[in-house]
Amino acid sequence: MVKTAIVIEASRGIGRSIAKRLAEDGFAVVVNYSTDAHEARETVAEIAESGGQAVALQADLNRQEELKQLFDGSLREFGRIDVVVSNVGVMDSSPISRGDVEAFDEMIRTNLRGAFLLFVQAASHIVDGGRIIAFSSDGVGTAPAEYGAYVASKAGVEGLVRVLAKELRKRHVSVNAVALGSAATDHYVPAKGREEAAPAGDVSPSEEIGETHDILHVVSFLAGPDGGWATGQVIPVTGGRQERTEAMPAGVCSVRAGEGKGATHVHAR
Repeated sequence: MVKTAIVIEASRGIGRSIAKRLAEDGFAVVVNYSTDAHEARETVAEIAESGGQAVALQADLNRQEELKQLFDGSLREFGRIDVVVSNVGVMDSSPISRGDVEAFDEMIRTNLRGAFLLFVQAASHIVDGGRIIAFSSDGVGTAPAEYGAYVASKAGVEGLVRVLAKELRKRHVSVNAVALGSAATDHYVPAKGREEAAPAGDVSPSEEIGETHDILHVVSFLAGPDGGWATGQVIPVTGGRQERTEAMPAGVCSVRAGEGKGATHVHAR
């Protein structure tokens, strides 16, 4: 039976690229979409043209019943769920001093509550030895002005990842977050323009923004056979930009999925 990956919001942008990469890696892919059925079908067609298997299934990340139907439908189509990629996020600026509670609630609802609801379904349906991959942001470390709600929501996602990794360790399920820096994705560049997105010296040591393939390599590794040892981690894909504060400055906390009683091992640096 072929391994299966669900990619949330895979109808366009980085989600579509992830779906196509995982299909190249041999996964049957569930192309999730919330509203744009046409683009989702285009993604499925592109995968099929390359010899892969894919199906488009609709579900809004913030609707519990639709998410349940997404996972049930995925099992009907392919019989198993091995990988779940949470590719969703809203990034809007709103100064904390402005006190825009509606903007804050929307960011938390989409980025954090949506991730929580997805994790609930993933934990219940994923096979032993599976992979759950979420997206975070280097903003959790850089704390850019006027993005308080966004940073709070992504910091929450990282917290959920660390907890869920421990909850699922006895089943050998790895749970990780990929923290993106400035990258040439539909989410980032169209809003700012490539030149503004990558001011000299402000993005990475190479003074460049990342490309889609830089992200795909990491997702492919985490989803693949060699990625199981990494779990409970937030992996920065930032081109070397280092502005993340470690929660445990004297050591690194790593959890091995399914190892014995699942004890946490702390290794000094």
